[in-house]
Amino acid sequence: MMTIQELEQKYNIKYPELYKQLALDKMLEVGEYGATWYAETFPKLKDNPTLLLFSDDFELCPLKDVDEEISWLRDPDNYMEIKEEYNFIPFAKNGAGDMYCFLMSEEVEGDYPIVFVWHDDIEATYEAKNLRDFIFKRIVSDMSQLDTYNKQSDKEFITYLRATLKTHSRYLSEDKVTLLEELIERPLIDYRIKGWSEDSRGVLTDIEYQQILKQYIPYEKMEESFPYSE
Repeated sequence: MMTIQELEQKYNIKYPELYKQLALDKMLEVGEYGATWYAETFPKLKDNPTLLLFSDDFELCPLKDVDEEISWLRDPDNYMEIKEEYNFIPFAKNGAGDMYCFLMSEEVEGDYPIVFVWHDDIEATYEAKNLRDFIFKRIVSDMSQLDTYNKQSDKEFITYLRATLKTHSRYLSEDKVTLLEELIERPLIDYRIKGWSEDSRGVLTDIEYQQILKQYIPYEKMEESFPYSE
């Protein structure tokens, strides 16, 4: 397995300090994904969750796989045909294979925007100004969306949120931690997202979620998309 330092040297990149700290704190160690991961590995992680372990449709890329993912993105024969000007460095995926990446070609004071790179389109979407804001954004989003599809109970929902705050608060500013601690004490509510046919459930609505993003992590590019290929 390549270390962060070896990845930096091989690809001439510099990871943000927060990502390096997460690695030191073992927050990126999620084990080997596979058929038995949920039954065997997940129970060992859930009391002290790794980075965004419970976040909806989010899977960390283990460090041992990052080298292969970067090489694949940079392969001239890759069907995605990513322009050289976009230096995407992946750190997570969703279940469909789309990637969450650092956009290292837009460095600002040692930090990089987080973008969502669609694998079956030619677009990427700005998620947050940096990794710290992205973590906060995902936690707030998860607070608004109990997993009704898998019939998650209210108790499990709150238990997972409390566990997340236990291991993630150290990486967030005091005002954001205070907000998250206040939100988690709210009663759960059912609400309907405009255009959706089924109710959602959480401790805040989608409208409140958007208001919180604007107040706590404003970013003029958030949710903007751009083509990464011709």
